[in-house]
Amino acid sequence: MRIAIIGAAGMIGFKLANHLLQHGLAANSPIQSMQLYDVCPTLPMPLASDRYQYHCIDFSSPQAAEKIVRDRPDLIIHLAAIVSGEAEKDFDKGYAINLAGSHQLFEAIRHAHQHDGYYPRMVFASSIAVVGAPLPFPIPDEFHLTPLTSYGTQKAITELLLADYSRRGFMDGVGIRLPTICVRPGKPNAAASGFFSSIIREPLNGQTAILPVDPSVRHWHASPRSAVNFFLHAATMDTTPLGARRSLFMPGVSVTVDEQIQALRRIAGDEATRLIQYQPNPDIQKMVTGWAPGFDAKRALALGFSAEQNFDEIIQQYIDDEMRAGA
Repeated sequence: MRIAIIGAAGMIGFKLANHLLQHGLAANSPIQSMQLYDVCPTLPMPLASDRYQYHCIDFSSPQAAEKIVRDRPDLIIHLAAIVSGEAEKDFDKGYAINLAGSHQLFEAIRHAHQHDGYYPRMVFASSIAVVGAPLPFPIPDEFHLTPLTSYGTQKAITELLLADYSRRGFMDGVGIRLPTICVRPGKPNAAASGFFSSIIREPLNGQTAILPVDPSVRHWHASPRSAVNFFLHAATMDTTPLGARRSLFMPGVSVTVDEQIQALRRIAGDEATRLIQYQPNPDIQKMVTGWAPGFDAKRALALGFSAEQNFDEIIQQYIDDEMRAGA
């Protein structure tokens, strides 16, 4: 099994690579090689094994796609992206990475297929941002794509390309529509959704957190541990039941911001919740108003995907995986 992870220096990519190097992918599929790609000069820290090669690339360049496909990886996990807030601020950069880069990668795979029959499993990190208000609650699996951000539009277009290139037999694609991943470790990124993690992570570490939206905002979440498991399962699942509908809403937990804070109080007490400061930001509030409150992810559940049952579990997993592991 030859594996390529694009966006390997990001939080999910790094955790996924670490898991694969420590545990492998499947008993009957030992990892022959692992190629990791990102625009960062280096990975955030050494991985658990030296059985990998790291490549610093600009994913928007055609040369990047050719380099990734050159070794004919059996599995490509495509996590490269300009996140929501940054894609909204920098229109050109968002389309260059999130759409043009993906299309160039798919084209490189198509040309390799036509040359020598190359046919990889492609697992693409999409997003629940492919839908936008007005939205029912819960949102059904068959709900139409209605993105209200450039990021969501770029993901939706790439989903359509993934489905078409799979239909034409160039790749075996699976699109993972990720919930907002929470609680993210480390420093905040440029995602507009970053506050969902900050209002938990910072108080648990004794730091002040800013809440920019009304506490009544409801949203869909899963933990980093669940996110890694989504990609592991998508890498080995039987894709026959997907048919032409190659992208799936992942399971998660639907909670309001206030319910997040109440879960934090149950686990860490009033001292932690007092560190959250409400400072309304009209731009972020306007953006999140159109975000998905929650899904009826029946297809993904039936295909073996799973996530947490409540937000307390999500907080506890952050404590176990990040705070206790680093103690």
